[in-house]
Amino acid sequence: MTVLTRYNDSPEAASVLHVVFKVGNGEYLLPTETVVQIESFTGATIVPGAPTFVAGIVQIRGRVVPVVDMRLRFGQATAQPTLDSRIVVGQRGERLVGLLVDAAREVLKVQPSELKPPPRLLEDQSGGFIKAVAQVGPRLLMLIDFAKVIGEEIVDVG
Repeated sequence: MTVLTRYNDSPEAASVLHVVFKVGNGEYLLPTETVVQIESFTGATIVPGAPTFVAGIVQIRGRVVPVVDMRLRFGQATAQPTLDSRIVVGQRGERLVGLLVDAAREVLKVQPSELKPPPRLLEDQSGGFIKAVAQVGPRLLMLIDFAKVIGEEIVDVG
């Protein structure tokens, strides 16, 4: 059975500082506690048989790290990497996973009270990747569920 956490009950919601990154026309948030580092993207080694949304593997800090192409993970068309393309390296437990994004150059303070549940349609159609939405000035920023994006939902086997 999959255990789902509500947007305001998770450690991510309690975080104030978030890394902001772009994928296509959308802007997304990841708590700074999850992010280990941000790297320029110069390419990845393709892994035969890997899911289509996996861009490949890279070496970071002496470790082999899988890279998830966020455009493909979100069901968008892939794009050629640019000078702005980044790998946002996140950590879940001992596991490091890179997220290939179009740009990531901002850290933003988002108060927990600014994080609201996503609209029902977005929640139903987004594959559960979006935990919450924050309106910061004229911008709409979506808090992603890192565990779901990397395919590690918490499963209760008891």
